[in-house]
Amino acid sequence: MLLKGFLAFVLSLELAAAASPLRLATAAPRGTSLHQALLEMRQKWMQAPGGGATLTLYTDGVQGGEADVVRKMKNGLIQAAMLTVVGLSEIDKSVSALQYMPMMFRSLEEVDYVRDKMAPALEKRLLAKDFVVLFWRDAGWTRFFSKEPARLPADFKRMKMFTWAGDTYQADLMKAAGYQPVPLEINDIFPGLQNGMITAVAQPPFWALAGQMYKPAPNMLEVNWAPLVGATVITRKAWDTIPAEARDAMLKAAKEAGAQIKAKSRTESNESVATMKKNGLKVQAATPEVETEWRKFAEGFYPQIRGKIVPEDLFDEVVRLLQEYRKGKS
Repeated sequence: MLLKGFLAFVLSLELAAAASPLRLATAAPRGTSLHQALLEMRQKWMQAPGGGATLTLYTDGVQGGEADVVRKMKNGLIQAAMLTVVGLSEIDKSVSALQYMPMMFRSLEEVDYVRDKMAPALEKRLLAKDFVVLFWRDAGWTRFFSKEPARLPADFKRMKMFTWAGDTYQADLMKAAGYQPVPLEINDIFPGLQNGMITAVAQPPFWALAGQMYKPAPNMLEVNWAPLVGATVITRKAWDTIPAEARDAMLKAAKEAGAQIKAKSRTESNESVATMKKNGLKVQAATPEVETEWRKFAEGFYPQIRGKIVPEDLFDEVVRLLQEYRKGKS
């Protein structure tokens, strides 16, 4: 029995020595379902043929904002990251088509359809910039959380709105429409809400609960503004150092993690709202009239988004795919 245990220990050391050491950064909080899925992926990577790869996870945004993380990846300090479209756009603007078109998608099924159709072309563009996509994922819909109750677009003009640091296009667009954008990193949202630097933020309910944002911003508008889409990527240089026989198994494990994260995130989004309501969250329901007002408001931005934030050809491709999907459902 002792011999068997010793041999297993020796084998684990040999696998660790053979494996390629990698570092992966994410803003996901430690202990969440997202973190758990990455831990399971890490275990499978170590067990991949040829020694696979060892993976060190950096959670809670400790490696900085997404622009910082992408910069570190390009410099070889980090090899992989789970990013939102904000970070992915630092690599290639094409990915912006999946998120920066508010109120364009009417269901998560539409999000899935468009992403699945566009993924091969987007992955090719990212690969041309030396990044390999391991898996796509989303965290469900972003919704508006605010200190004061708000229902209509005009209600938010008096508020200081969170925008992603480095996303100058979004900030400029909001300013032009009469809003007050305040660029911050994701880890600065909670203290920003506490000290009044910002008074409103658009985030998925899961993130609002995990980051306790709903406590200083206890009002949520039930409008599906846009999906929070992202992908986990690894630098091509790091991927090429992994034994060829290990890559298929590692990519399979990554895609399994992505499917798990997407399913869990969507389920937890609804569960998070229920939990926050028990703890004081006030939900402003989106009546058909309110939703129509928001859709009209969002569509007013499309001429500025097309070509400036989202490349024209990709904007048009999203519109075409949605028409295709809706025609098939009619």
